[in-house]
Amino acid sequence: MSIKQLIAKYHVAAPRYTSYPTVPYWNAEGFDQEKWAQAVSESFTHSNHQDGISLYIHLPFCESLCTYCGCNTRITRNHKVENPYIEAVLKEWSLYQKLFDDKPIIRELHLGGGTPTFFSPENLELLISGILKPATVHTDAEFSFEAHPSNTTQAHLDTLYQLGFKRLSLGIQDFDPKVQLAINRIQSVEEVLLVTEQARTIGYHSVNYDLIYGLPLQNIEGLSDTIASVLALRPDRIAFYSYAHVPWVRPGQRRYTEMDLPSAAEKQELYELGREMLKAGGYIEIGMDHFTLATDSLYTAEKEGRLHRNFMGYTHQYSKLMIGLGVSSISDSWTAFAQNVKKVEDYISLVNAGEIPVFKGHILDQEDLVIRRHILNLMCKGETSWAQPEEQSIGFMKGLERMTLIADDGLVMIKGTELKVTLLGKRFLRNICMALDSRLYVNQPQTQLFSMAG
Repeated sequence: MSIKQLIAKYHVAAPRYTSYPTVPYWNAEGFDQEKWAQAVSESFTHSNHQDGISLYIHLPFCESLCTYCGCNTRITRNHKVENPYIEAVLKEWSLYQKLFDDKPIIRELHLGGGTPTFFSPENLELLISGILKPATVHTDAEFSFEAHPSNTTQAHLDTLYQLGFKRLSLGIQDFDPKVQLAINRIQSVEEVLLVTEQARTIGYHSVNYDLIYGLPLQNIEGLSDTIASVLALRPDRIAFYSYAHVPWVRPGQRRYTEMDLPSAAEKQELYELGREMLKAGGYIEIGMDHFTLATDSLYTAEKEGRLHRNFMGYTHQYSKLMIGLGVSSISDSWTAFAQNVKKVEDYISLVNAGEIPVFKGHILDQEDLVIRRHILNLMCKGETSWAQPEEQSIGFMKGLERMTLIADDGLVMIKGTELKVTLLGKRFLRNICMALDSRLYVNQPQTQLFSMAG
């Protein structure tokens, strides 16, 4: 089968697998506040001193809506919202501390959004100082934040660096003016260069750029110019994501229509162009959607088999417990998931009432844990194995039966109790993992839940 035929065959709606089970397949019936608190407490006791814990803090505010964005945001120019929100996040953090039997050791901390740099440097210092006060910082800790090139100042960079942040991610998406206008995300090459150079001068050791292919009005010429500019700026990491068109979830995407989007074939051409340009420019493909220089910690982690993936994406560090603070944040105790309420007002109200503000979650059963491990292995290592009984389950073995069809297309190789993703298969990683997704196959969706693969 030709590559074009494979692309057409596997161009289906597929999860991104930052978790298993994926959020639409969480079983809310088996979840409650008490079970979540117990899962957090047990995970903390077993892993804090060994691995430390990870924190994700969602800062939802943006001054304008980027129409492509699938994140939970609150659009406002009123910066008086900063302090009440910070107070709520710190109260939520204090509620979690009541579940811990010792001082938390923070291994990983990430500020996402929204636009974290919407907050003033002074308020970011107030937030992070409050988070760190009752905790110990791990000797190998990594702190990172997402930033908008147009509003990230020298003061932001200085303040966060002094607080321990050494990595930042700049959301670029595309430099083509007509694409930027369509998605309402405006920043120039000069602005990105300024922030990048300022960060490196201060001492940040890793700068990531986010790029997206498949955006409205995007074409080969424009993306080629964008990637040429990115290669000249030489970030340490590049996330090259497929645009997720989900207007039934994100109404802002209705600013344009499907007619403005590249076709499946055109989108694949954009991906191939970007992938080849990045590789020719000295970047190495890591996991799914990521490219790094050989000096970056993600490259070293993949080479040494330590690459990990969670709700924050790929990381070179593993921690069993990840706590999400802030509106809509998702937490992971390894045996359970929980998501916070999605409205700022509801979030603040619940926290002020002394409640951990989760509204849904999922307790993983034994089969979930087996399949989760195998999907994580495929996402991070490109291979998995199941020689031991605890590495097998009925759902997993049925998934392997489905996987034989994918093996026939040359995307994976199955030998004995080992499965490996081929070089060809790497670009179809979401589809490969989907074959093992027991919950998806048992409960086929009646409506589209996920963006298209590729």
